[in-house]
Amino acid sequence: MSSFPCLVRTVSGVGEVRYALGHRLVDRYLEFVAGRSRPNTLRAVAFDLKVFFAVVAKDPAEVTAADVFDFLAEQRGDGSVVRLVDRESGLSARTIARRLSSVSGLYAYLTARGDTPVQVSPVPRGLATRRQGGSRKSRLVPLVRVPRTLPRILAPEEVDRLVAALRTHRDRAMVLAMVLAGLRRCEVLGLRLADVRPGDRRLFVAEGKGGHQRVIPVADGFLRALGGYLHDERPATATDRLFVVLKGPRRGLPLSAEGLDEILAGARRRAGLDHATCHELRHTCLTRLQGRGVASDATFCSSREHALPAAQRAALRCPRPAGRAARLR
Repeated sequence: MSSFPCLVRTVSGVGEVRYALGHRLVDRYLEFVAGRSRPNTLRAVAFDLKVFFAVVAKDPAEVTAADVFDFLAEQRGDGSVVRLVDRESGLSARTIARRLSSVSGLYAYLTARGDTPVQVSPVPRGLATRRQGGSRKSRLVPLVRVPRTLPRILAPEEVDRLVAALRTHRDRAMVLAMVLAGLRRCEVLGLRLADVRPGDRRLFVAEGKGGHQRVIPVADGFLRALGGYLHDERPATATDRLFVVLKGPRRGLPLSAEGLDEILAGARRRAGLDHATCHELRHTCLTRLQGRGVASDATFCSSREHALPAAQRAALRCPRPAGRAARLR
């Protein structure tokens, strides 16, 4: 127990990533999460639990509701330093809520097992209110209130500046996949050569969020950039990943999330932009599609599929609709 919580990352012979914190029950829970969640979710849960137990400094079976409230107070900070964006101190409400959810998931697992000292979860479901009637859930308020904010997106001229600042066909293809097709960063990096269907102007997303698969239309600009990359830039390599490293000791290996973030950071500097993250590029696509009445990537209808690529290109040029935004999970 002296090393708990010590986050250890291991990779199996078949490439599966696993995490452990040095406590039997917590490690079994992380194995359970690994079997039903995506790698990013597993990594976030493991880190959240490490932070929680590092703060409370107790065995999981000894944690009380008071410890949970103390943890929330510690995460919110002491108010001595505040962010200019929301005038709050400490971590953002979304980060705190996610960590609380990770802790709640652990204790739900421990109580469901029935063979642990934990019989009741120390994480309160919420605080009771004076509201009468309704469901039990409606009479509780959450421990952490997460603000509902509109997503930050890029203006058309900002997209043009960003794309112009990219130095390779590969980089332009990745950015256009996010800003014209609404792909997430992990979905772009997870694309394989067989997932590209140029004849149908479609992409098959096999590794979507939550393990969901979908087929999405793509614009001509993306296909042109992708064609230039495959013809002139992509080195001969054994991997079937679509986007690979172009130079250096890792040449030919799949591009990492850190590599894509570095590429985007460099393009932002050259373009003189103070924002343009992968998530903002996806928000830009879906916000403008919604503003034109086009279904999002979760609800592409076959009756309008044939018109979507042109609609996507046109949507990027339309002004942002007032008061409307595509809310993503």
